[in-house]
Order: sequence, then structure tokens, then C-alpha cells
Amino acid sequence: MNVLIVEDDPVNRGLLRLYLTQWGFDVTDTVDGEEAWDILQKPEAPSLVLSDWMMPAMNGLELCRKVRAAERPGYVYFIMLTAKGKREDLLEGLENGVDDYLVKPFDWTELRYRIKIGERIIRIENKILELATTDPLTGVLNRRAFMEQLEKELNRSLRQQSPLSLILMDIDHFKKVNDTFGHQAGDTVLQRFTEQLSDSVRPYDFIGRYGGEEFVVCLPGTDGLRAKSIAERFREKVENLNIAVSSSPQCIRITASFGIASASSGSNDSLNSLIRRADEAMYSAKEEGRNRVFVAGDKRDSGFEDLKDGGRPTLDEGALRVGTAGAKF
Repeated sequence: MNVLIVEDDPVNRGLLRLYLTQWGFDVTDTVDGEEAWDILQKPEAPSLVLSDWMMPAMNGLELCRKVRAAERPGYVYFIMLTAKGKREDLLEGLENGVDDYLVKPFDWTELRYRIKIGERIIRIENKILELATTDPLTGVLNRRAFMEQLEKELNRSLRQQSPLSLILMDIDHFKKVNDTFGHQAGDTVLQRFTEQLSDSVRPYDFIGRYGGEEFVVCLPGTDGLRAKSIAERFREKVENLNIAVSSSPQCIRITASFGIASASSGSNDSLNSLIRRADEAMYSAKEEGRNRVFVAGDKRDSGFEDLKDGGRPTLDEGALRVGTAGAKF
């Protein structure tokens, strides 16, 4: 775990760094609240802060207030280390969001165990956050968490005038997998499918389960042409999967259909518009024969407006094909 030290006294800062390093923590140290605040705005920022109270530029209490007022994922555990030892000082610190309070000079062993308490609380909070934001079967973001992150990413894209692309995908004839091999086999297929996606995306891309056998990937900084290439790579990897299940001596093989929508620099795409266009492109891919990639705005051989059920194609269950590689849908 990374611990952020905020201390303007070089001797105290050096001692804190020495002890925390010996205790096995990664350490980042700063000399005032403003520098610490800049660090806490970055991705992968420290989750535990050891801060002095009286510092130039921004003191420890002001830093704590800003941390508590900020919207960021994960909890920041804040320990105040200060010579201000009056009861009213302690109460003021706690009132403003300080989690723990040690008066200088303090016992180093006591500090170590108070940090361990903070570490346990951070781990519990992260576990709760994970349960609230991930799909329990596949481990990717659930729909609510994905949409929240997508909205932030789209706003950033529009603000910075950088491209962003969305790939919406659906496993073809997935109902046949459940009907033929059972729901446990279907769960295995979904898990292997998302594992394949997770192995193929970049660190800053993110994946969500949109519903049932539908999944969605956000590609920040990616235009439509590049997104089409990425989706085609996904499609090929999925088509080449051989999925072993306990209910069948043969492996299951699947395909998927992919729809792409992009928000280009200078556009004014809304979240709903982006999702709708990706959804329409995916169903165009289904209508064109499945196991293919379709980009919103591309021309088709048959008009999308002629489809049934309010513009979506009726799902043809298709035939189960069995070959040497296994059952393919």
C-alpha cells in the first residue's frame, strides 16, 4: 500500500519515510498540503495520508476538508500527526474528517498499528466498492458502474476534444448454449468470453456487462477506424475460442456480433446517443449475418428501417452445428 506523507519539517519527514519503508509500505512524501492535493488528484493516488497540521500554503486540516469534499473512487484514510494536543484541537480534526489523531512526539510502534488499522479499513471499503460495481459472474463492471464511468469519460473526451469509441457486442445464439448444455455451461461461456476481452484491452479501456450476453467496451482516445480494427481482433479471438464444459465431451465454439459508435473531436454526442448508435450498429451486424463488426453510419445491403419489432431484427435461433472442434453456434 502507498502512504502519502505530508510534512514540512525535513527531519520528521525523513524519519517517517525511514520507518514506513522498513514496515513494507510504498511511500510518497510532500512538504505541504498543496503538493499533497496535486498528488491525490492523480490515478492510483495513495489511499492513506499521514499529515502534519501546521504547514505553509495549505495546512493539514484544509487538505483533509478538500479530500472529504472531493468525488473520487475509494476511501482516503487520514491520520493527523501534530503538536496540537488540546481536546478542542482533536474535536476540530475529527469534525473535519480526520480518521485518527496522534500528538507529537508519538510512539513509533503505536503509529505502526494505527496505520495497520487504516489499512484494514481501506481493504474493507475497497471490497465493498468492488461488490457494488462489478458483475459477480464475470468480474467486469456492472451496467450501472460502466455507465457512470462512461459518462465521465465522454465528458472528458468532449472537453479535451479527443475521440472516444464504444463497442457493443452480443454472443450469437447464446440461448442455444443454455438450452443444449445447461446454464452452468452458459456461465462458463460468459466467463471465458469476458476473459478473452480483458486479455485484449489496453489498461485504460474498460469493460461492462450491459445485460445478459451483451457486453460493452469503452475505448478512450480511439477513433472509429481504430475501434473497428480492435473489434475485428476481438471477433477473431472469440471465433477461435474452444470452451470446455463439464456437461459435454466436446468444446463449445461461439461467435459474437459487434457494433461500434464513436464520438469524434468537436462532436456534441450525448451518452444516450452514443449508446443508441452502438446498439443499432450491433443489430445491423446481427441482421447482416452475425459474427461480424458493423460501424454506426456504414451502409448496409438491406435497410435497417425495415426490421421488425420496432427496428430490431427478430432473432433466428439458427442450427446447432457439430464439428471436430466441437459445437458451434
